[in-house]
Amino acid sequence: MTDNQQERVATVVTAVMDRIREVIVEHKVTYDEYAAAKQYAIALGEAGEWPLFGDVFFESTVERVDSEGREGSAGAIEGPYYIPDSPLLERPYVMPMRDDEPGDVLIFSGTVCGADGTPLADAQIEMWHSDNDGTYSGIPYPDDRQLPPPFNLRGRFTTDENGRFEVRTIIPVPYEIPKGGPTGALLRAAGWHAFRPAHLHCITSAPGYASLTSQLYFDEDPYIDSDIASAVKPELTLQLTKHDDAADLAARGLDRPYFSTSYEFRLPRA
Repeated sequence: MTDNQQERVATVVTAVMDRIREVIVEHKVTYDEYAAAKQYAIALGEAGEWPLFGDVFFESTVERVDSEGREGSAGAIEGPYYIPDSPLLERPYVMPMRDDEPGDVLIFSGTVCGADGTPLADAQIEMWHSDNDGTYSGIPYPDDRQLPPPFNLRGRFTTDENGRFEVRTIIPVPYEIPKGGPTGALLRAAGWHAFRPAHLHCITSAPGYASLTSQLYFDEDPYIDSDIASAVKPELTLQLTKHDDAADLAARGLDRPYFSTSYEFRLPRA
């Protein structure tokens, strides 16, 4: 470890310790409460929930600080449900899903550009999201829920020569983070809900550009203003438009109305 790294560790750790001591004094924390806090930290480790605890309560703040001054679109936390090597889709893009996948049809379109607005051909968008039950494929949940097939609602696709893309999927729903362990116990003790608003996860990349991790939300979601992970940003919030024209539905091979939304991803230079 270099001298600069050592100084950085000392500076940050000292600040964290000082803040904790200030809270203890300000709120007159008792020995019983101190003992309970130590036991809670032990329980988090034994349950393997330190990553979940950190992602829920701190990752969004780290992401905001780390991305300050960066060009291009706003970024977001990745979250704990990313799985690499999702299928590379072929046009017309449809996310991998079951034949009877429940949920409202969503047509998600947009462009990928450089920070200066130059369209980027053959940029890649890797997208994943929960199903209509709020469940992600490939995730070992601690309950007995029915899991979707492998790589359900996970896929990669590329932009055309004008930097454009369009993909069909379903609208995800709000979901609760796992709450059967210590993290959930803390939420109950504090009287907080465990919900995240519905969102699309995307990692967008192109040669010569820095990759961008996004979470895209929907403006009428009931949890848009109370995300337990505090990760929602106004510039990442989209509007949904309903389409029910019979000719349009027939042209798309749909037998029910669908919703659409769009977004422009702007990538900074690497």
